[in-house]
Amino acid sequence: MSPDQRLIRCVGIVVRRMASSTRDGVDHSDEIRLWREDDWWIARDVETGVTTQAPSRAAALENLDEAVALHNDEIGREPTDEELQELEIDPTKNRTGDREPPDVLD
Repeated sequence: MSPDQRLIRCVGIVVRRMASSTRDGVDHSDEIRLWREDDWWIARDVETGVTTQAPSRAAALENLDEAVALHNDEIGREPTDEELQELEIDPTKNRTGDREPPDVLD
């Protein structure tokens, strides 16, 4: 099995992207957890805490890949002032300034 293939272990279903051998007993940073709640599959990146859901396992994992990339600033961009105005958000009043963003944005 290649290093980037995902392994699925059934016991609460844990999915790991293999970064290195799992036989050495060391926790690895690329751990993903996947479980089912009612009609939804929930996927969580353990390191970042980013969590997504979808009706299928594949879709939940795809959503997680995108969400983690957004979290890590690997994709995406800040909205332009024009885009904010289209959403009826005043860009001049939409600033944190010197303040830290609210905890909910962590």
